[in-house]
Amino acid sequence: MRCQRHSLSALVLPLYGAAVVGALLLLPIGLGFPLLPRAAAALRRRADRQRQRTADWSGGRAAPPAPLPGTTRALLGDETFWRELRWAWLEPVTGGLIVAAPLCLFWYGAFAVLVQPFAWREFGEGNWYAFVPVRSTATMTAALALGLAFAAAAVALAPRALAGHGRWSVRALSAPYTTELVRRIDHLTGTRADALDVQAAELRRIERDLHDGAQARLVALGMTLEEATRLLETDLPAARALLVEVRATSERALQDLRELVHGILPPVLADRGLGDAVRSLALDSFLDVRVDNALPPGRLPAAVESAAYFAVAELLANAAKHSGARQVAIHLCHHGGVLRVSVTDDGRGGAAAGPTDGRTTAAGPTGSGLAGVRRRLLAFDGTLTLHSPPGGPTLATLEIPCALSSPKTSSFSATD
Repeated sequence: MRCQRHSLSALVLPLYGAAVVGALLLLPIGLGFPLLPRAAAALRRRADRQRQRTADWSGGRAAPPAPLPGTTRALLGDETFWRELRWAWLEPVTGGLIVAAPLCLFWYGAFAVLVQPFAWREFGEGNWYAFVPVRSTATMTAALALGLAFAAAAVALAPRALAGHGRWSVRALSAPYTTELVRRIDHLTGTRADALDVQAAELRRIERDLHDGAQARLVALGMTLEEATRLLETDLPAARALLVEVRATSERALQDLRELVHGILPPVLADRGLGDAVRSLALDSFLDVRVDNALPPGRLPAAVESAAYFAVAELLANAAKHSGARQVAIHLCHHGGVLRVSVTDDGRGGAAAGPTDGRTTAAGPTGSGLAGVRRRLLAFDGTLTLHSPPGGPTLATLEIPCALSSPKTSSFSATD
């Protein structure tokens, strides 16, 4: 079925290529200027569909291109535009032929199974099926068996044909290595700046929490101790009451410090790992949260665990505050060198992860909500994929490339 869809798509592709070429030919008389961007956009949509099919069906991933330029002049200088146009003309005679091989085998075998047993007498003496002359019931049976063999060979060949077509599509639709390298450098420059902004905002938060919490209480504690010392010789009951107040203030300051430490690195995350830390978040939430921890034994890098933990915490907070959800399902797994965390809630949906959250507002220069989650993950080349149609449910998937260490070489220890 997939080979059939690929082959039909290859037959349609030249129409898109012809539209682009037609617009190019009309440029000298001016008619092509408004037509070329539209034709190029249609071709881009077709190419993006092919990239997605290649990723879903054969596992090959063509690097996503940069957005199309907005003007015809810039479009003519865009390397990706010309690559996609070349792909539109070459696909029928390259990728199309790759997937046509199992199709031809299958339909040729289907002819022997569906036609030959019923119409071989009508075809006369010149009826041949492959190398078998079909002139009797015995030769018809041989042709039928051969047809079944062809159909079975087509089914066995189809996965390899899809894999070959995927490799061709990746090569045809991916940018050259130098272009990818430049894009990678730009991406790393941007993510480094975002990481520095997030780090600076985190330091400001810690400084503000220390100033408003523990520091203020410690200052008050010192002043109270000074007053108690002064009253020890003149008013012992008053001094005793002040010392009791000092004890209560010190306990509140210690609690503030504990909460600050928990906000930087929760002890359960350091001691037990990401799976148990997410379970702790689920227990603290007033929603009905189910956690499916499929992480293998071992530990993830410390920074990755911290980023994933706080991302899940933000997603749970969004579900509780803005989505109207009652139930949340969290699934954690690590496969192929990638940590995947999916968070699904049964809320009203309509969320969006962009410069600002679709259900929250940006606060501060580094933003908040889902935009903050995406910014946090970018520092690790991670991604946030959001599917939140109006009416729900909302599915947020986090993916962070990382290695998994053995249990003996875990990234945290309880004594660190």
